[in-house]
Amino acid sequence: MKAIINVGLVGYGFASQTFHAPLIQATEGMDLVAVSSSDAAKVQAALPSVEVESQVQALCQRSDIDLIVIPTPNDTHFSIAKAALSAGKHVVVDKPFTVTLSEGKLLKSLADSKERLLSVFHNRRWDSDFLTIKALLAEGSLGRLVNVESRFDRFRPEVRDRWREKATLGGGIWYDLGPHLLDQACELFGMPHAILLELGARRDGAKVDDDFLALLDYEVFRVSLSAGTLVAEPTPRFRLHGTQGSFVKYGLDPQEDRLKAGETPAPQWGEDRHHGILTLREGEGETAPLEQRELPTLPGDYLAYYQGIVAAIRDKAPLPVSVDDALRSMALLEAGLDSHRQRRWISLKNKF
Repeated sequence: MKAIINVGLVGYGFASQTFHAPLIQATEGMDLVAVSSSDAAKVQAALPSVEVESQVQALCQRSDIDLIVIPTPNDTHFSIAKAALSAGKHVVVDKPFTVTLSEGKLLKSLADSKERLLSVFHNRRWDSDFLTIKALLAEGSLGRLVNVESRFDRFRPEVRDRWREKATLGGGIWYDLGPHLLDQACELFGMPHAILLELGARRDGAKVDDDFLALLDYEVFRVSLSAGTLVAEPTPRFRLHGTQGSFVKYGLDPQEDRLKAGETPAPQWGEDRHHGILTLREGEGETAPLEQRELPTLPGDYLAYYQGIVAAIRDKAPLPVSVDDALRSMALLEAGLDSHRQRRWISLKNKF
């Protein structure tokens, strides 16, 4: 049993600066010891006690590092994770796992052969609203679900010069926000029977998809997932409808904005001031009245992910996000692209 897990971070771009470095440093039992970057001055200005390696391979070969974290452009995930696993390191990859399902399966086989842990950073399992919905569904107060809507809308009319908005493998909003929404849906309901996807490039000058609508078929109910970049008016983050009532939640989990503002992650820091509205039928029959009340939102907790990684490495606890969970999302991402190209529902039977 090792008391401290030494971490190496690949790159120091937005995801590393905003999410991974602060969360790793705030997690008991973890120590961020090195970052690979071509801009050592930038890293050392922010992380003066952290060493800098100019090459990823050098980071992977360090004998003092136990875990490599990979928050790099999507099309580099496979090659870097392969190098880290081959060097005998445990690995965390930012979402999406890889850009193809076949790449993800190869990494799983490599991790198994090396007896190393491999996980994907699906942090939005610990969003405030998602945790609240999990608890609500466990209670069963909505009755039998008939329709679930999950949206992730923004107003960003200008196309920015960054890899996510270029026509590269793994670029576009489907591979950016799709993994979050797909993983949340599967966590709640399991793998759907079929998927229907519509992608769009709506903004002036858009080179890749910046809008999507995905429908997931669960036979007895439907899940609608969508994201857009030209939505100025606030839309519900979640809407759930069942035979006994509905739940509607506006507003995003606050943790990303707090990380962007430089706040230090701490217990209960994910408290969300936006509470949802729960509307339930009181009594039986068509004339039974509806009662509406505010449902307090549970606090989000991104620290729980890395705390889970520490427990998995140190105590052999289950991973907070398993490789199979990540492969499930990859299967849905690929099936969605097939659906968009063929303009039809795609069955997920034998897809994963």
